[in-house]
Amino acid sequence: MENNQLSSEELIENENKVYRTLDGLGVDYDVIEHEPLYTAEELVAIKDIAKGTHCKNLFLRNSKGSEYYLIVVREDKQVDLKLLKDKIGSTRLSFASPGRLLNVLKLTPGSVNPFSLINDEEHKVKLFVDKDILNGENLNFHPNINTKMVNLPLDGFEKFLESLENYRENIEV
Repeated sequence: MENNQLSSEELIENENKVYRTLDGLGVDYDVIEHEPLYTAEELVAIKDIAKGTHCKNLFLRNSKGSEYYLIVVREDKQVDLKLLKDKIGSTRLSFASPGRLLNVLKLTPGSVNPFSLINDEEHKVKLFVDKDILNGENLNFHPNINTKMVNLPLDGFEKFLESLENYRENIEV
């Protein structure tokens, strides 16, 4: 993991962990290939082929850098970090650096998502999901790589969440 990069073998393994986990849970899903997407704003390019709710995933840390959070919200929702800190019981929040992302979740920017917690073997990251995405529509997340999208039904996503030790709760962001 030199220079905040992953080898092609590590990228492939990160992606395949997602599929193995979903298959092991008996979750139905589709995989959609696309050009690399790095931000929620770029999701417009694939909305016609990836139906359902698209999300942005915020990898945050507290003021001391001792706590990590993954916040999942609809791609068009604005998040006020000052208000969010109180809702999740944290000190001041800021975005974690690419180096921290690599060290904690073994990912590079643009590919973080709830499936990333598969890589969080020490359960350092607390996951909070905004209630707005739990609306019955299919959900879309990168499978730890930003050139593909996993489209899965809400009940499949909920089954995945239940399998995580570091899933905290659904909140109103």
